[in-house]
Amino acid sequence: MTRILPGKTIGILGGGQLGRMMALSAKAMGYRIAVLEPKAGSPLGQIADTEVIAAYDDIDGARRLAEASDVITYEFENIGANVAAWLEENAPFPQGSRLLEISQDRLREKEAITEAGIEVAPYAPVHSLDQLKAAAERLGYPCIVKTTRGGYDGKGQMVLQGEQDAAEAWEKLADSAPLVLESKVAFSKELSVILTRSTQGEMRAFPVAENVHRNGILHETIVPARITADTEKKAVAIASRLAEAFALTGTLAVEMFLTEDGTIYVNEIAPRPHNSGHFTMNACATSQFEQHIRAVCGVPLGKTDLLKPCVMVNILGEHLPRILAGLDEFPEAHLHLYGKDAAKPGRKMGHLNVTSGRTDEMLELIRSSSIWREQQAMGAKQ
Repeated sequence: MTRILPGKTIGILGGGQLGRMMALSAKAMGYRIAVLEPKAGSPLGQIADTEVIAAYDDIDGARRLAEASDVITYEFENIGANVAAWLEENAPFPQGSRLLEISQDRLREKEAITEAGIEVAPYAPVHSLDQLKAAAERLGYPCIVKTTRGGYDGKGQMVLQGEQDAAEAWEKLADSAPLVLESKVAFSKELSVILTRSTQGEMRAFPVAENVHRNGILHETIVPARITADTEKKAVAIASRLAEAFALTGTLAVEMFLTEDGTIYVNEIAPRPHNSGHFTMNACATSQFEQHIRAVCGVPLGKTDLLKPCVMVNILGEHLPRILAGLDEFPEAHLHLYGKDAAKPGRKMGHLNVTSGRTDEMLELIRSSSIWREQQAMGAKQ
């Protein structure tokens, strides 16, 4: 692919916070930005040079974005398959549609990961209540039933503690069938690896991150992850193997479960910058967003060295007033807000990167703050 140099226009499908942070990095490098998004004034639309207001499955909108752009990327997975296929045939779309299609369907994703020789938690496809009950008996309780498409941040899934939960789960989720049932892995840590591969074939991984979820939503990312050097190498090797198997261009985030005996299971993938990579904005030589722009434009990738330890903590709608009133608690931290129009409970409004002190000191500072104490209490009850 021809190298896309600064001064050219990068088209982005999706106008959310990931696109906004991509665009801020791209603009710092000298690029212009076009965005396709159904609603005007999105977080990315606020800073874009060109807004194309259209649905994610609108071919005419995709055509207008292509006409305004020298290269096209995306900031989330929910792009219409018809749009992805059209762009692959008619526009400079280096990431292509294959990995998008895989990541849009949990069942297909698990099959693709398994085909690459990587372990996932035991699972089974489910098309009926009888299948759900039989699969749960085979996999064992507790287990998790999930929709195959559309779920995120804990949505579209239910934990089954016993057979009595199966009928309720089927009643709530049946309209989204087929479903996928997974064993509930008894993990010791949740990890993620974010790596980037350019159109020129250059590939680099960021430091392994350790993640803490609350109520199904990422709460904290701790870097460096508190794991052994061997586990770190194994996690990066798994992510690299998947990148090669998927012929990756751009960014791939790989979420993993680490068990007490050292086994690593891949939980999910995302073919884009990821919430657990936000620490790179203030703790690494290059951010995940700048690296993604470099990759899709075919310019050399930046270094991924960790310059200092970091704890990233998410700011949800219920936290926003408290973080704005409590900035003096974190005088040396880095605040990133997304420009969303409504601060709703559970909605990601921004994040804070704390980079001052040792990891244990940073965690104590965050966990002793009243800003997140309520969320921690809710998480502890689960």
